[in-house]
Amino acid sequence: MGIAALTAVMSMTAVLVAAPTATATTTAVPRVAQSPDERLTVSDVDLGRTTVTVSGLNRVAVPVTVKAGYHSDDPGDQGMTLVVMLKRSGGTGAVNQMVAGRLPRTAGTLKNGTWTGAVEVPSTANGTFKVYGLYPGYVLDDVGSMLTETPFDGPSLTVNGVHQPKLAVQVLPRVVPFGSAYKVKAAIYDSATGKPYGSRILLQVAVDNLCAEGDAPSQRLTDKAGILVTSFKAETADWLNCVRVRGKFFDTLGLGFFPLRPGIVGATPSKTTARVGTIVPVNGTVAGAPYRCPVALQRLYGSSRWRGVSLDTVRQSGRFTVLAQPPYKGNVIYRVYLPTCNRFQAGVSKSFVIRGT
Repeated sequence: MGIAALTAVMSMTAVLVAAPTATATTTAVPRVAQSPDERLTVSDVDLGRTTVTVSGLNRVAVPVTVKAGYHSDDPGDQGMTLVVMLKRSGGTGAVNQMVAGRLPRTAGTLKNGTWTGAVEVPSTANGTFKVYGLYPGYVLDDVGSMLTETPFDGPSLTVNGVHQPKLAVQVLPRVVPFGSAYKVKAAIYDSATGKPYGSRILLQVAVDNLCAEGDAPSQRLTDKAGILVTSFKAETADWLNCVRVRGKFFDTLGLGFFPLRPGIVGATPSKTTARVGTIVPVNGTVAGAPYRCPVALQRLYGSSRWRGVSLDTVRQSGRFTVLAQPPYKGNVIYRVYLPTCNRFQAGVSKSFVIRGT
């Protein structure tokens, strides 16, 4: 299947999860911190450019210069680096936050010095970004200090992103049976042309915590058509799956999703015979426990028409209870229907009979 076809089926094969943007998730960014470091004071942040044009999968390094002081007499702090945070203030793009990480001190002293480095800007940052804070970068090996940034009302950078990359995903099979392994087919292509870039590109197709970790392994090269196929074990179909285009301190592009699951419904009436008008609980389960998804007890009218007569929502256990009430003497045919809900497909239970007496 080519990129055009793969793009067309993306919405049918993957459920996007809530992320910093509606269509993509930038994953490897600093974690939410808890308190600022009061020893850090910032007097100035300068970006070497106010505008930049970035094309395709390129990243353009924009110089960053910080005038700051870190008020510590600990010799271990002498090699402290700084992290500069920029967030989107206008425009639209797959990246909402950029990071200039591990800026070394290049002049002055720890208490009155200059730190310099760069932010590597991808085309997916299309729009305007503003420096909003900094924090010491010595706490962890990767960007992710447990400190909040020191707020700073800094300069802005306008990014003109052209030929931005896009991701498409197909899960094979489209609906993953419970207990079955599956594959993820990812494609990256030029959003302006709809065509691949014509080169092999590093992608990371991952699950669970590897969708967020900055130093996560398992990057692999696509083919020249921009396609990569990765196999996964059965248990990961219920975890967050993702495709990432990695950057130095934040992802160029990312897509998070959960594979689709079948709607498997079982239902059993507490009685198979009851007086007309008597309420009969019908207990059932939905495989995979789609919590808070609705289910409807349906009664057969005529030879083929089903109508809802009772509603419930699936509990965390996967169980539900709906209520039947035979309206006449004789056999009344029922079933339980699960409409499509999130990643769970529509499904019905086997029909069953409650005899009204």
